Amino acid sequence: MRITELFDQGKFVITAELAPPKGFHLDHMLKEAKEYLGAVTAINVTDNQSSNMKMGSMATCKALKDNGFESIFQLTCRDRNRLALQSDLLSAAYFGIENLLLLTGDHTRVGDTPQAKPVFDLDSVSLIHTVKLLEQGVDLGGKELEGEPPKFAKGAVVSPCSDSIDAQLSKMERKVMAGAEYFQTQAVYDSEKFIKFMERAKQFGVPVMLGLIIPKGAGALNFLNNNIPGISVPPDMIEELKKDPERAKAGITGVEITARIIRECRDYCQGVHIMTLGWESKVPDVLSQAGIA
Repeated sequence: MRITELFDQGKFVITAELAPPKGFHLDHMLKEAKEYLGAVTAINVTDNQSSNMKMGSMATCKALKDNGFESIFQLTCRDRNRLALQSDLLSAAYFGIENLLLLTGDHTRVGDTPQAKPVFDLDSVSLIHTVKLLEQGVDLGGKELEGEPPKFAKGAVVSPCSDSIDAQLSKMERKVMAGAEYFQTQAVYDSEKFIKFMERAKQFGVPVMLGLIIPKGAGALNFLNNNIPGISVPPDMIEELKKDPERAKAGITGVEITARIIRECRDYCQGVHIMTLGWESKVPDVLSQAGIA
């Protein structure tokens, strides 16, 4: 099922992100999904996240579908040229994978194999355009596809708490014009900034999912704030995590913060996307405290 159908029905969509293992054994990941992610609409599978080599997103999405989950296939331009990107999209359609998140991808120098040669034949905007062409029955070279063309829910990303909101709105507009049908945001910790961004972004008329990472401690938030573009953490939130390190380490404070952000922002978004980073077990508490599950 394409999650855009749920947006069209006015449903509040909940997704969670999982990273494939550095290997091909999925038993543990599937067990975690079944135990903790039963309330989510779909599971978003990363594609060599942060340029670290892992099992492929498409195969993991197929395994999740085989186990009763809807999946979202993340596809980055970093590792593939336009031939491979289109081929993987058609392969995903064959496997019944209908939901996409289309990304440019982090540079290889930031990952665990910095000597890998980056590709970047396309960027996220041209990749979105490519998917739209495939849906119209032609490839990027103008050649007709055989048979029924694929149909996807085309997702993209935006950073609402970036230093340059105008630049983000411009990128968002280009992605919408290329064919993006919904957005997931970079992790949001500043509700006020998110709300201000959404007041301007609503002009594009596409659903936006609030992106969240459950904070694991003050040190982790400081790292995100200082090293990840598009993330802005209010100082008082870091102090909140410092007050009781043991409570923060157990995830109690992080769950409370994440649920609070959802409550503050719910009226300004059409769904939430939780990037678990190994804390799948905290998702049910977040959703419960936020009042959305």
